[in-house]
Amino acid sequence: MDMKLEVTVLPVADIDRAKAFYQSLGWRLDADVSVDEHTRLVEFTPPNSPASIQFATGTTTRTPGSLMLTVEDIEAVRDELVSNGADVSEIWHGPGLYNTERDASGPDPERHSYRSWVSFADPDGNNWLVQEVTERLPGRVWPTDVGALAELLHETAEHHGSYEAAAPPHDWWDWYAAYLDARQRGSTPEEAAAAAGRYMAEVKHVVV
Repeated sequence: MDMKLEVTVLPVADIDRAKAFYQSLGWRLDADVSVDEHTRLVEFTPPNSPASIQFATGTTTRTPGSLMLTVEDIEAVRDELVSNGADVSEIWHGPGLYNTERDASGPDPERHSYRSWVSFADPDGNNWLVQEVTERLPGRVWPTDVGALAELLHETAEHHGSYEAAAPPHDWWDWYAAYLDARQRGSTPEEAAAAAGRYMAEVKHVVV
C-alpha cells in the first residue's frame, strides 16, 4: 500500500498573521475554511511540493517544530525568500542536519548534494530548514509505477492527437513533456492540454 505524507500541522498563535507570512512567501493557499464557529483551518503548499502545511485556531498549546524543504539551488531560493520578506540565515554547509556549529559558511565548495543549508522561522517559531538536494542517494527514490505511467502516456497520446491535427509540424515529445509535467503537478487533463499548448507557443514558437 502507498503511504504518502500529505500534511504537517503547525502551531500558531495568530492565524491571520501566519496566513499573511506564508502568502508573502508565494506559497499556494489551498484552503481557508471555518469548520464551525470555533474552528478555522488554513492550508498552504510550498511551490511544487507534494506535501502541505495546515494551521488552525486552537493549536497554540503545541510546541513549535522543525520542518525541512529540499531545493535544487540553495542560493536562488535564499534570494527569493529574502525578497519575500523572510529573515533567512546565511548559507552554511556541513555533513548533515545536526551540524550545530555551522562554522562552515557558504554553500558546499563542491556543491555536493545534501550538504548546503539555510534556515528561517515563521512568526510562531516554527523553524524551516532548507537543504540543497541535486541528486538523490541510491535507494531514496521510489520505483516507478509502470502501469500508472503507461496509463498517463496513453492519456497524453490521446490529448496530443487533437493538438497534432491542428498544429504545424513539431516534435511531439515537447508537447508530451509539458502535458505530463502539468498532470503530475495536479492539473486536470484539460488544463494540462492548455498548458502544453502555451508551452509550445511561448517556448517552441509552434502556434496553432
